[in-house]
Amino acid sequence: MGRKEDNIKKAQAIMRTPKFIRNIGTAAHIDHGKTTLSDNLIAGAGMMSENLAGKQLMLDFDEQEQARGITINAANASMVHTYHGNEYLINLIDTPGHVDFGGDVTRAMRALDGCIILCCAVEGIMPQTETVIRQALKERVRPVLFINKVDRLVNELKVTQEQMQQRFVQIITEVNKRIVTQLPDDLKKKWQVSVQDGSVAFGSAFNNWAISAPYMKKSNISFKDVYEYCKNGDQKTLAKRSPVHEVLLDMVITHVPDPLTAQKVRIPVIWKGDQESPVGKAMMNCDKEGPTTLMVTKIIMDPHAGEVAVGRMFSGRISKGMEMYISSMPNPNRVQTVALSVGADRIPVDEVDAGNIVAISGLKDAVAGSTVSTDPLMEPFEKITHYSEPVVTVAIEAKHMKDLPKLVEVLRTVAKADPSLSVQINQETGENLLSGMGELHLEITIYRIVNDHKCEIKSSPPIVVYRENVKGAGGPFEGKSPNKHNKFYIEVEPLEQAIVDAIKAGEIRTEGKIKDPKALAKQLSDLGMDKEEAKGVVCFKNNNIFLDVTKGIQNLNETIELCKQAFEEAMDVGPLAQEKAMGMKIRLVDAKLHEDSIHRGPGQVIPATRAGIYGAMCQAERILLEPITKVFINVPQDMMGDATRELQSRRSTIEDITSEGDAAVIVARAPVAEMFGFASAIRGATQGRALWSTENAGFVRLPTELQKQVVAEIRKRKGLNPEPYDANYYQQ
Repeated sequence: MGRKEDNIKKAQAIMRTPKFIRNIGTAAHIDHGKTTLSDNLIAGAGMMSENLAGKQLMLDFDEQEQARGITINAANASMVHTYHGNEYLINLIDTPGHVDFGGDVTRAMRALDGCIILCCAVEGIMPQTETVIRQALKERVRPVLFINKVDRLVNELKVTQEQMQQRFVQIITEVNKRIVTQLPDDLKKKWQVSVQDGSVAFGSAFNNWAISAPYMKKSNISFKDVYEYCKNGDQKTLAKRSPVHEVLLDMVITHVPDPLTAQKVRIPVIWKGDQESPVGKAMMNCDKEGPTTLMVTKIIMDPHAGEVAVGRMFSGRISKGMEMYISSMPNPNRVQTVALSVGADRIPVDEVDAGNIVAISGLKDAVAGSTVSTDPLMEPFEKITHYSEPVVTVAIEAKHMKDLPKLVEVLRTVAKADPSLSVQINQETGENLLSGMGELHLEITIYRIVNDHKCEIKSSPPIVVYRENVKGAGGPFEGKSPNKHNKFYIEVEPLEQAIVDAIKAGEIRTEGKIKDPKALAKQLSDLGMDKEEAKGVVCFKNNNIFLDVTKGIQNLNETIELCKQAFEEAMDVGPLAQEKAMGMKIRLVDAKLHEDSIHRGPGQVIPATRAGIYGAMCQAERILLEPITKVFINVPQDMMGDATRELQSRRSTIEDITSEGDAAVIVARAPVAEMFGFASAIRGATQGRALWSTENAGFVRLPTELQKQVVAEIRKRKGLNPEPYDANYYQQ
């Protein structure tokens, strides 16, 4: 029996004992070595050939990942590692570093208890490193630090031994600074990383070696030895004396909590149900005898098995044939197969207990982010909040009419597997809109539709998604129902920025019914909203808020649900360019209603409320917001002028230029609309010597001089009259 088969047998035995399980991920900026490290960990644990480790990139098994040399999907694998005489099962998820696939990182974090933050010794902490630390801590995933590419410090930057250690101290301090700001007081001290306790390791994933303080004692290797080995180009001996998988897996077992410990910290943060209920108690204690609960973090499309849901089990056990309920779906789904993942392979098992990461087929109603349980009434897990939203759209249609039903099916499947995509299917026109995080995100998705799903399509050039808002306050504006018997008076104004930020950060719960209106009112008034006004919250939509501040109007309680529906529709399709509205406060200040309910049905109330909102927005002066992106460019000093010229030609503002050695680091903000084709342009301008990355930076107001032209273009594209209607139109 080979070592791999032997390990699979061991894994199946260990997965019954949660205290010997560790669920970990890798997280870092793009190109800081996550997949190479994952390879070496899997090889070291005997799950693939050691000669291929770091070259095979086992977890980049998607051909697009291999062609582009980046990780696109979060891939998972299980391995066995012996530490102090005990065997441990380590479930590892390798996550993407490219900003366009940040959604995958956020979802993977929900399944993990700890993560290895990789940081390049040369580049230090990069924007995406900050984002992944923030994502991990928000989910209460414990970080450990691996400073990678140490050999480059020695061989390329020619640092001395003292400078090397100073660099390490600087990176560790920076990481700890970010950890402290994100955590509650009881965890601040406990979760900081330090060399002394072994929660920091240094090494080179590519050359297969690493070192940590506890391992130095064990192997008698000092920093001086590490420096000499790198300097003399003898990293092979170093890899034999101090292999990366030993050092890192030891570190993970020591510092990452097992599911029993981790869930006590994590469940109160990721699940807001009653902790004293049977489900709450079972999850807090990772109880395999309790009700079965799991959260789906990823959907894999398998050509043979169909849809496979990968998720973290928090309580109970799951086996073939079980009936499971998926949140917000009426009928149960039956589990067809249960498996453990090893890279691209799935190993079928009879059943899996709480605390593991599991792959299940048969959950046809599940999407990435679904709560699955044997209890149909279980309160779902908190919605996974993504740090950025889709800002680039392409229109897609089937090449041949006969493929239209197939395309609709494929788009639904693609959206199921990747919730950071937004898909709008228009059955009437046959045009479907696909929105993603960036150009690359959409390119990869289109490639998959054509190649993996074998569906021929035509796609438009990418277009940018805008948002609508208002400049000041507008209203009260009277919206009349078609029968003229009902009137609604609406005021609008921009929502307080502190409240918008709190909604984005997930501090204000905007999903579903408002559970505790008093607590919400206090939260909003603390953030700057008028106390009386804060008591009238009806609902939220796309970080807009609808308030009822009327006094004693008869029959309004029967009608408010319809007003709410009108508000939701108006926030999805704004009056300026039919784009979504964001960051707005809509107030219902008065209403005159017909006493007979037959005259105030949906056909009367919805158009009247919507006209009131649109009219008030016209009075408040409508504005368009455009998405912007933060751009980071690392370029040789002599090329700096070419890089800044390229940025300035794209309406960008340069925020900072610093120099590190002979390289300049430029930080700028640029509109997403101007960034199409930037990859090839910057390559041309700097002869391919620029390293660059971007991160979404929200929406800002479109310059006034451009608004008229952009609005006309959007409206024309949507088949509307190029000139938007004014307030008089909504008074009819």
